[in-house]
Amino acid sequence: MANSNITKQALSIALKELMEEVPFDKIRIADICNRCDMNRKSFYYHFKDKYDLLNWIFDTEFISFAKDLSQAEELNEHVDAVQNICNYFYENRDFYRKALQTEGQNSFPEHFRAFVMPIMKLRIEYLFGDNEDEFTLNFFTDAAVATIERWLLDKNCMSPDEFLNKVMHIVQQGAEALHNELNKEK
Repeated sequence: MANSNITKQALSIALKELMEEVPFDKIRIADICNRCDMNRKSFYYHFKDKYDLLNWIFDTEFISFAKDLSQAEELNEHVDAVQNICNYFYENRDFYRKALQTEGQNSFPEHFRAFVMPIMKLRIEYLFGDNEDEFTLNFFTDAAVATIERWLLDKNCMSPDEFLNKVMHIVQQGAEALHNELNKEK
């Protein structure tokens, strides 16, 4: 591992540890640096601010799941990739509960939405062809992000299997009901 990655990993571990102890908005750069015996100059060499570090943690840990999802062609591959994503979020739910509650410029919720959008764009193009527009993309992106946020922020967060089964059931039953309703009018 290059020195740059070792430094980034040390800072990310420090932030994760601190987020277990105090709210994100109370964590200062000095706290992160003190936790891993590093100076502020090193922090700012790698990251703009603590939000940038938080987003880097997500990007580096989540990238393999996103790659699997973006490369999924068959429905079962797509479901497996989403299952892995749900498992990841559930296993790290304490961290992401706090991350999702951050506010402000460069906040994690903004970053997460920006990350989900191109994945949804690929899925929409697959399902609807090239008829996708900005409204459709925002609609499905917001639905996916809000559903995941609500699931993770719920005090009694259900298991990934239960969550995914409920989402799949709602989507399938909703699509079938809508299809049946539209076809009986013709």
